[in-house]
Amino acid sequence: MCISFPGRIIAVKDDNHIAVIEIGGSEREVALDLLDEPVTDGDYLLCHAGFAIHKIDAEEAKKSLELLQEIIDNEIY
Repeated sequence: MCISFPGRIIAVKDDNHIAVIEIGGSEREVALDLLDEPVTDGDYLLCHAGFAIHKIDAEEAKKSLELLQEIIDNEIY
């Protein structure tokens, strides 16, 4: 089973090939090569294994982050 995490873009660099995203206060770089649409600062991305795999809206990202926090808080893993 694979899991992806939503992250908010805080910077796009390398001619739109890399994004710096923020997830839970941590910054990560992800490759944008798998996306089929443009992204910009403030967009949310589902990310897995160093790649952005899908652009999502802010409401969907919020729901996913709340669920992940619930899992962490209740040690459901």
